[in-house]
Amino acid sequence: MTDILLEVERLTTDIGPADTAARVVDGLDLTLREGETFALLGESGCGKSMTALSLMRLLPPGGRISAGAVRLADTDLLRLTEAQMRGVRGGRMAMIFQEPQTSLNPVLTIGEQIGEAVRVHEGRPARLVEERVLELLDAVGIPDPARRIAEYPHQLSGGMKQRVMIAMALAGDPQLLIADEPTTALDVTIQAQVLRLLKELQQSTEMAVLLITHDLGVVAETADRLAVMYAGQIVETASVAEFFAAPAHPYSRRLMDSLPSAAKREARLAVIPGRVPPLDQTFVGCRFAARCADVLPECRGQVPEWTVLGPGHGVRCHLWSGDRSGIAALTLIPPPAEPLPAVGPEGAAGLLEVQDLAVHFPIHRGVFRRVVGQVRAVDGVSLSLQAGRTLALVGESGCGKTTAGLGLLQLIPPTGGSVRYLGRELRGLGYWRMRPFRKDLQIIFQDPFAAMNPRMLVGDIIGEGLQALGIERSRAGRMQRVAELLDLVGMAPEAADRYPHEFSGGQRQRLCIARALAVEPKLIVCDEPTSALDVSVQAQILNLLKDLQDRLGLAYLFITHNISVVSYLAHEVAVMYLGRVVERGPVDQVLDDPRHPYTRALLSAVPVVDAAKRRAVIRLEGDMPSPANPPTGCYFHPRCPEAIAECSRVYPGETRLGADRIVHCLRAAENSVPA
Repeated sequence: MTDILLEVERLTTDIGPADTAARVVDGLDLTLREGETFALLGESGCGKSMTALSLMRLLPPGGRISAGAVRLADTDLLRLTEAQMRGVRGGRMAMIFQEPQTSLNPVLTIGEQIGEAVRVHEGRPARLVEERVLELLDAVGIPDPARRIAEYPHQLSGGMKQRVMIAMALAGDPQLLIADEPTTALDVTIQAQVLRLLKELQQSTEMAVLLITHDLGVVAETADRLAVMYAGQIVETASVAEFFAAPAHPYSRRLMDSLPSAAKREARLAVIPGRVPPLDQTFVGCRFAARCADVLPECRGQVPEWTVLGPGHGVRCHLWSGDRSGIAALTLIPPPAEPLPAVGPEGAAGLLEVQDLAVHFPIHRGVFRRVVGQVRAVDGVSLSLQAGRTLALVGESGCGKTTAGLGLLQLIPPTGGSVRYLGRELRGLGYWRMRPFRKDLQIIFQDPFAAMNPRMLVGDIIGEGLQALGIERSRAGRMQRVAELLDLVGMAPEAADRYPHEFSGGQRQRLCIARALAVEPKLIVCDEPTSALDVSVQAQILNLLKDLQDRLGLAYLFITHNISVVSYLAHEVAVMYLGRVVERGPVDQVLDDPRHPYTRALLSAVPVVDAAKRRAVIRLEGDMPSPANPPTGCYFHPRCPEAIAECSRVYPGETRLGADRIVHCLRAAENSVPA
């Protein structure tokens, strides 16, 4: 693995008219060896994806490469005509895009889409194309490929669609594969499958991988070397081991400090103030200076030079220039985090009691739309929420987490069970009788942009609940309350006079939090509020949620598949599988000593920065069964590596392992993780 496959020198990419162009990639240098995995990481807006599109020469309209060289082996890609580039693109060099759903053609079958790539890049006759498509689907681990080739993208799960994208990329037998955030929207189990697949394919073909991501855990477990990108420039390069042992650039260190973990539960996470600067300006100093806690006088007026710290390790920072390396090592140590006050005593007052909650959706067939079955999205969930405490609900996509949250808020009518708020039964209340409870029970949706009306000003969006519930009828009073709420979530009052599209993702999530807080709720369902955020913005949101919980005594039902967020924020955790809770208990007990095989598999798949804390990944075969036709017995037994014959005959009852710890598993008493 010593031969250079890709060599990029001073690559510069502009977007927009020449006089006001944004320089999205500015003088980028990198090398990639055969068989190597090289990670490019940084916040959204730093230029990672634009770098990939520049290498592929797939820039959007108005984009152009204004300088530099890109050599793939002995070919200078920037000197090729578009016709010549088509032979390289998808052949010697392929790309997996971030969103497989939007990258696949919804009106063509999987076989037709992969077959097109096979015909273009391998030149096989039509009679042999299907044979090659089946080989590729089998290579990426898709079960029953002969049936899948006739299916459409919407019939596949997220993990399956991502595997199809990988199969299409492999059709040309590429030397270099660019993977742009290939696991961002996937559950940890599917993420582990995709990353393992890429590693196995890489080992068998000597293919190089350029991995673009903001997930430091994924980088730590899969990459050989990395580069940190900020505002269009690379600010640090290093081997993965060296970087995680001692990151050199202040930006790199703040990214590391922003990661949530159980060890930081009693402290605020480090945050990076401000945001990535706009790239349509001429920079006169360090681009990170305005956000850097270790800024020097020359940082604001002098562009930092590249400093070599060792073999393969370099940094663009004044703190390491000249004879300042000793000062840098001292000043870059982050100050101790400010401790947070204790939140919610163990015996905090019960707010919401959920018993055997069920949400079933009818399946209609035929001309007369007869009901022929039920989709058991939530199938008997029991939870308890207390004031000032956080219960995390985790599991794979499709397990019923969001539906359970909507059901307990009566936003979807439950089919069965009981939901009691402060002793009052909510299930069965009509629209008008439920309205008085809306004030106390709020929700923060996963996608903040989709959750806000794009035609309304932010002030009207936040104040809408105050008007609808009759809490504040005068506009002057509502605007005063909106200003207070914006200040509470760390935003300027002037934001009230702007529209949602004028804010970043993290800012929009803060606005959704302000809207939920407007009516002074006692309980908030947080549905994946940090899933699409960078680690730095995620840290701001988690700090805010913790502060508000301490100040206002809020209870949170935190729906997520991010286990590191659970370990930092939650007091208790419930693990869902196919509409049912399979394990529930205090967060430290469940995460440190999981007793259900599904919990163990879920935790083993989580990418971890610290190599000493990694678990051996437990492979789950197949996909989650359909909630319209769940298996007999334990729902997990078809995929369980520890199943016994009895598991297929009877659903396991509740096994109590303590006052607050329950597991639904016939082997719960055996499944203890040694300390």
